[in-house]
Amino acid sequence: QVHLVESGGGLVQAGGSLRLSCVDSGRTSRSYAMGWFRQTPGKEREFVAAISWSGGITYYADSVRGRFTISREYAKSPVYLQMNSLKPDDTAVYSCAARAANSGITYYIEQAQYDYWGQGTQVTVSS
Repeated sequence: QVHLVESGGGLVQAGGSLRLSCVDSGRTSRSYAMGWFRQTPGKEREFVAAISWSGGITYYADSVRGRFTISREYAKSPVYLQMNSLKPDDTAVYSCAARAANSGITYYIEQAQYDYWGQGTQVTVSS
């Protein structure tokens, strides 16, 4: 069973940084590709970043590329989202997601491709 828990959200001024963490507190022997998504009220949830279970392959939305970094040390370690140069438009609830993957180079960018979701953590960027 996969149980994802996010942490690290908060209030930060524009230009600042935050690091989000996603931990799987469940007990599973599978390896999971992971992703971060975000959602603001009245808008669709949007893709932010993805990482393969090996950690070797990453992919980013254009809106965050060059500012955010997704990382993990190994297949079952926490997944982090380092967010730098934050903008007010980055304000959202950020959620991590997981999908079992057989390949260490596979990643997913569509919500429907993920099987497990965390509750989310609020990130607010003030101008």
